[in-house]
Amino acid sequence: MPRRICCVLLLGLLSVQSAHAVDGIGIELGGGESTAMARMTTRWNWDKTWPVGSNWTASAFWELGLGYWKGNWSGGNSLAELGVTPVFRLNANDSPFFVEAGIGAHFMSRDHIDPHRVFGSHFNFGDHLGFGRRLGERYELSYRFQHLSNGNTAKPNDAINFHQIRFGFNY
Repeated sequence: MPRRICCVLLLGLLSVQSAHAVDGIGIELGGGESTAMARMTTRWNWDKTWPVGSNWTASAFWELGLGYWKGNWSGGNSLAELGVTPVFRLNANDSPFFVEAGIGAHFMSRDHIDPHRVFGSHFNFGDHLGFGRRLGERYELSYRFQHLSNGNTAKPNDAINFHQIRFGFNY
């Protein structure tokens, strides 16, 4: 079933045209703490850059993602999550490499992924740090470390960390 969901999401994201103001799409695959995850994202650029010193430029975009998590143990639960994150990116001038950071809101279909990892709420915060490389004008490949928790707004607060590989396509 998860493979079908991912295929349907991918086809839907690929059919979105830049005329609808979407600037890019992405696929994230990763795992951590006995949980595998896959996420499809869409991106809207802020169309603004800021100089940072003489050799760097900062930019930002909104990222909307729909994800699926699966516990990697016998009888492991699964859940769906929807997140929105403003992402800030730092680029070295005339270089294909970048670093980025973001913090956003995530709504999860369950408040737990296993009996020993209970998030305490369906609403959580997700922050990430990442680095990557643009591959020409349209593609990019990056690594992200993501941390999700409820920010101590509910008990318990069993956070989870993911290591992710992200492939992006820019319109």
